[in-house]
Amino acid sequence: MRSTSTDRPACLACCHRLPYIPDRLTKATVEEGGLRSQDSVPGQGPVTDRAHGDPGRSNAQIAGEVGVYVDTVRTWRGRFADGGLPALADRKRSGRPARFTSVQVAEAKALACQLPAETGVPLARWSCPELAAELTSRGVTDTVSASTVRRWLRQDVLKPWQFQSWIFIRDPDFRANAQRVLDLYARTYEGEPLGGDEYVVSSDEKTSIQARCRCHPALAPGRARAMRVNHTYGRGGAVAYLAAYDAHRTKVFGRCEVTTGIAPFMALVEQVMTTEPYASARPVFWIVDNGSSHREKKAIDRLTKAFPNAVMARTPVHAPWTNQVEIFFSIVQRKVVSPNDFTHLPQVRDRLRAFEGRYNAAAQPFQWKVHHLRPGRSAGPARPTHNCRPNQESSIALTA
Repeated sequence: MRSTSTDRPACLACCHRLPYIPDRLTKATVEEGGLRSQDSVPGQGPVTDRAHGDPGRSNAQIAGEVGVYVDTVRTWRGRFADGGLPALADRKRSGRPARFTSVQVAEAKALACQLPAETGVPLARWSCPELAAELTSRGVTDTVSASTVRRWLRQDVLKPWQFQSWIFIRDPDFRANAQRVLDLYARTYEGEPLGGDEYVVSSDEKTSIQARCRCHPALAPGRARAMRVNHTYGRGGAVAYLAAYDAHRTKVFGRCEVTTGIAPFMALVEQVMTTEPYASARPVFWIVDNGSSHREKKAIDRLTKAFPNAVMARTPVHAPWTNQVEIFFSIVQRKVVSPNDFTHLPQVRDRLRAFEGRYNAAAQPFQWKVHHLRPGRSAGPARPTHNCRPNQESSIALTA
């Protein structure tokens, strides 16, 4: 028989078949031949089970299969060979015993997973100090610190003090409307691939970009110092920024107007459709939302009458994330507008026009991702990402 570092393989061969002990047994203690769980003993189940099944296997082999250190295998094999199943119980140790039971910890986590208003507490969100105080007032625990509660919540990655905004689908025809738009991004229309002379343009308006003149000039960043912008400002007016984004050629056409409406939108359409290659293209698909300037059948008729080769495709109701130009607007807000320090309104217009040229010189198609739907959930695309990769086009498809 092949020997192991325990030097007691014969003892293991004579033992009865071990019951399986999980990878992370919660404090195994032996009471009348049974196991009671209270704390963590990693690895002992698979180690002793494999050692008993084949006593000739080396500690290194078992350690590789179980994923623990060789010293851990050696320890548990030795303890079991010396005392059998009772030897796997925790030994007496120094230090203060645990103050809180697993039931108390579970009740704390359950409370954290409820909205405070549902439990009669006048709070919007839980914090660790508030949870600790509530657990004490309810008699779940004695005095417990916020740091202890935070440690409990960290075990299950619970963060009840955080929240995330969510939009529920309101369009009863969401799947059909979203499918049409997303197919266009994937260069497909009614099941047929788009030709080389067919284009997809995503358009929308960014309203009320203000010119805020700060009362004191902004200070440039320095060593260990961020840029400083004065909080007080004077209003210098506002401008509406309309943009059309070619989803595959990654080219932006923009214009500034006093306000939004039918006339400004049609001016943007004319700006695009009177230039090549759109003027001579077979169809140009215009992806728009359900705003007042391009709503209902009148908007479709108006667009087709002005430019017969233009086809309007609307996004689902209350689903702006399906319009790719919104990604461009977020880039404009982050890189051009914020922190909004303009001396006058013409400076806003000039910077927006200059940024268009800068963006068009280096832009790449947006990479979109769609999460697979879980059974029973409504269909819909995931929020588009901002990741861009050279020489790759967007690929989107709804999960059936």
